[in-house]
Amino acid sequence: MTTKRITKRVVDSLKPGEIVWDSELSGFSVRCQRRDKVYGLKTRLNGRQRWFTIGKHGAPWTPDTARRHAVGMLGEIARGGDPSSGRSKTKDLSLDELAKLFLAEHVDTKRKASTASLYRDILNRLVLPKLGKRIAKDIKNADISGLHHDLHETPYQANRTVAVISKMFSFAEARELLPKDSNPCRHIEKYRENPRERFLTSEEINRLADAIQETEQNGRSLPSTIAAIRLLLFTGARRGEILALKWEFVDFERSMLFLPDSKTGKKPIHLNALAIALLRELPRVVGNPYVLPGRKEGDSVKELKTTWRAIRRKAGLEEVRLHDMRHTFASIAAGAGASLYVIGKLLGHRNPATTQRYAHLANDPMRSVGQQVADSLAAALTPKAPEAR
Repeated sequence: MTTKRITKRVVDSLKPGEIVWDSELSGFSVRCQRRDKVYGLKTRLNGRQRWFTIGKHGAPWTPDTARRHAVGMLGEIARGGDPSSGRSKTKDLSLDELAKLFLAEHVDTKRKASTASLYRDILNRLVLPKLGKRIAKDIKNADISGLHHDLHETPYQANRTVAVISKMFSFAEARELLPKDSNPCRHIEKYRENPRERFLTSEEINRLADAIQETEQNGRSLPSTIAAIRLLLFTGARRGEILALKWEFVDFERSMLFLPDSKTGKKPIHLNALAIALLRELPRVVGNPYVLPGRKEGDSVKELKTTWRAIRRKAGLEEVRLHDMRHTFASIAAGAGASLYVIGKLLGHRNPATTQRYAHLANDPMRSVGQQVADSLAAALTPKAPEAR
């Protein structure tokens, strides 16, 4: 069975008798008959497996329009309808059913892969095990408040969980699956989130470097994971930006990375000598476009947690997170006298207010200027010695 993302190129290359299943939307397919290439959807309806024909390739059916139609068909089925009959009946959706519809129709089609992964994790790990079997319209504010309270020891996660549930119910209201103003997340007060910035000192950076080298030498970790952690420290980039880095984004001549997509859109990253040297040393794998190849052929490394836990344990930095490499990069730049504007550009902040968290670190230049002012005032206020007669 061939599974890959269905694109025009894939459709054009099909030969009679061949069928390709889409890697993004389960059950969506295209098969090549004698003369025509036909899009279809294979799914279950009322406990039975059904095959629905969407249409022949060609106007109006393209891979994208057919995929969107398949998503709509799945939504119709989730609401109790039958796409083949043209008739629809409504039923009370469980939260499990609503979540599947929300992920398929909204999250997977309108959010970045990293955001979609976060939504899916929160729903599958924290929400659905407790509330999944409940009828969505019967879930009340007290249910969400209770879930929020259960997570109070991790305020950030508790608040993100409520935010995801709220988005899901807003989606349901917009699709008229639930009554207007029925979102049970309204009026839930967020927990106060303490800033989680952690900046490594010079001594801690030395310990970290030693731990990275020791972990690299024992040979138990994938070399790409070691290189990824070093690049996070050398560039101040986000984890997802480094793991998705392709060789085509690297410009050695200008010492730059040109990312076509990031959390804030297109983003250039300036590379220092350490980062350039590391990138030049990395081997290129034939047939793999990624700078940090993973264990799966043609793919990038996906997981750093195991290696990172081993490194920070060796360094005695158990509480330090990978994202703290980014904060450390900014703190070093601030200590070197970089302005908040420059730090924001280095980190790729779209909103200047985001960079204000580093304002307290950029105090050496201000202290220097303040001392110059004090020296001038002192000189002006010091009584002059009387002139000799």
